[in-house]
Amino acid sequence: MISSLSKLSNVLFRKKTFEGGSHLNSQMKRCLTILDVMFIAIGHMIGAGIYVLTGSVVRNQAGPAIILSFIFSGFAALLSAFSYAEFGARFPRAGSAYTYSYVGMGEIWAFVVGWTVPLEYMIGNAAVARSWSGYFDSLVYKSVSNWTLEHVGHLSDGEGFFAKYPDFLAFVLLFLVAVAVAMGSKFSANVNTSFVVLNLAVLAFVIVCGFTYADFSLWSGNYPDGTSKFFPYGIQGAVSGASTCFFAYIGFEALATAGEEAKNPHRTIPLATFSSLAIISVLYVLMGASLTLMVPYDQIDPDAAFAAAFEMKGATVAKVIMSVGALAGMLNNLVTGAFALPRAVYAMADDGLIFGWFGVINSRTKTPLNATIAFTILNAILALVFDLEALVDFMSIGTLLAYSMVSVCVVILRHEPQLIDGSETEYDDGGNLKSWVPFRGFWRKFSEGISIRCAVGTLIFGYVCLAIPFKTGIFSNPGGIILLIIGAVCSLTAFILILGHEQNKSTTTYKVPFVPFLPCLGLLINVFMMVYLNLMTWIRLFVWLVIGIVIYVCYGIRHSKEAKKLNRVASSHMSVLKNGDSKVH
Repeated sequence: MISSLSKLSNVLFRKKTFEGGSHLNSQMKRCLTILDVMFIAIGHMIGAGIYVLTGSVVRNQAGPAIILSFIFSGFAALLSAFSYAEFGARFPRAGSAYTYSYVGMGEIWAFVVGWTVPLEYMIGNAAVARSWSGYFDSLVYKSVSNWTLEHVGHLSDGEGFFAKYPDFLAFVLLFLVAVAVAMGSKFSANVNTSFVVLNLAVLAFVIVCGFTYADFSLWSGNYPDGTSKFFPYGIQGAVSGASTCFFAYIGFEALATAGEEAKNPHRTIPLATFSSLAIISVLYVLMGASLTLMVPYDQIDPDAAFAAAFEMKGATVAKVIMSVGALAGMLNNLVTGAFALPRAVYAMADDGLIFGWFGVINSRTKTPLNATIAFTILNAILALVFDLEALVDFMSIGTLLAYSMVSVCVVILRHEPQLIDGSETEYDDGGNLKSWVPFRGFWRKFSEGISIRCAVGTLIFGYVCLAIPFKTGIFSNPGGIILLIIGAVCSLTAFILILGHEQNKSTTTYKVPFVPFLPCLGLLINVFMMVYLNLMTWIRLFVWLVIGIVIYVCYGIRHSKEAKKLNRVASSHMSVLKNGDSKVH
C-alpha cells in the first residue's frame, strides 16, 4: 500500500526539467523585442478595464477615491509581477503560470493551473468581444441588436447563462482577430503595437481634455449630509474598489506567454513586466482623476462613463474621439487575448498532458495554428450564445489561482539546492534548515523539500482562516475569533519556518527581492481575494477541474513527455547496472 502511494506521488508530483539550455530551445520563432512584449501586456490591460470598469467602480463603489483603488490594486499586481518576472527570465516558455508550476510544484499542480488558464482567456475574450459589440451597437442607436431580435429572435429572457440574443458581431470579430494572430507572432505584434500607439494617443487626449473641465470642488469638503466628497463610500469603498480594479491589471500575465518568442527573454520579460505595469498604473490614476473632476460621481454613466461625461460638457468632438478609442482599446484587448490563448494550450499539449494535435507548430507561420483554430471556434461560440456576467468571477478565480501558484513556486524554488556554478555534481545549501530551527531532527526524517512545502501549505491554510472572518463578518462570533487565532498562529509559525530555510545561490538574470516577504505578501492578497469570491464561483471551478482531471487521468498521465524522459533515464541506468554485472561475472 505504502509502495503504491509512493509511486502515485512520484507520478503526480514529478517536475519538469530542462537539460542544459533546453529551456531556451523552441519550435517558435524568437522575434519579439522588449517593446513588442511590453505592448502585448499594455494592450491586454488597456481595453475594457479602462473604458468599462472605471465608470462602474466610481459610481457604485469608490467615487473619486478610485484613484486610491487603482494605486492599491496596482501594488497588489506588482507583488505578483515580481514572481512572474523571475520565472519569465529563468524559464521563458509559452505556458506562463502553467510552466512555472510544473517546474516548481509538480505535474498535477501544473495541470490544475494550465487547465484553468485557457478558460480564463476564453471568458475574457468573449466578454471583451461582447463589450465591443455592445459599445458599437450603442453608437449606431441599437441597430444591430434590433435587427437581430427582429430577424433571428430571442435566445432567452436574459436572466440565466444564455444571452438575450445571439451576438453575431462578437462571433465574427473573434474570427477576424484570430486570423491576424495566426499569421505570425511578429505580424500580430505589429498589429497590437499599432493599436497600442493609437490608444495611448487617445488616452493622452482624453486626460488633457478632461482636465480642462476640472472642478476641484468635487473632491474637497463634504456633502450636506456630512459625507466626504472624496470618500463618498468611505475607506471601505476604496478598498472594495481596489478588489474590482485588480482585474484591470491581469493582462500583464499575457506577456509571460510570449517568453518563448522573445529575442532575449532573460532581459526582455522583467523589463517589459515592470514597464507595462508602471505605464498602465499612471494612466489608470490619471483617467480616474480626470473623470471624477469633470462630473459628480453620482452622475457618471457606469456603462459609457467618459463618452457620457464629455457629452454633458458639450464636448462632442471629444466624445467621438473617446468612442473611437474605446472601440480600438477593446479590439487591442482582443488581439492580445487571442495571442495568449493558443499558446497556453500549446504549452500543455507540447508536454503531452492534453491532446498532442494542439501542440503542432505550423511550418510557415511558426505559430500553434491548430490550437488557434480549435479554441477560436470555442471562444466564438461562447461569445455568441452566453451571457458572460455570471462567468466573470470564474475568470477571476482562474487568474488568482495562477498568481498564487507562481508566488508559491518562487518561495519553494528559492529554498531548494542548486548546482554550484561550474560544477555538475556539487550543490549549495539551499533548503537546509538553519541551526536555530527547532525539531530539525524530525524534518530530516523526510525527503528533501518536504519541510518547505509543509511550511507553504500551512501558510496558505492560515491565510484562509484569516480571510474567512473578514468575508463573513463573524468577529463577534466565537467561531470567527477562533478562526482568527488559528489563522494567525498557523501563518506566523509557517512564515518563521520558511525563514528557517537557507536560500540557494541561484544566479538568474532577475530575482525577486526580499524573498520570502514579497511573494508571501502577494500570496496573502490573492488568497483574500479568492475567499471573497462567491460560492457558485468555487462550485463552477470544482466542476471544471473534475472534467480536466478526467482528461489527465485518461490521457495526460500516459502521454506525459516528462514521464517518458524519466523512463528513458531509468532504463539507461538499468542497462548500465546490467552491463556492470555481466562484466563482473
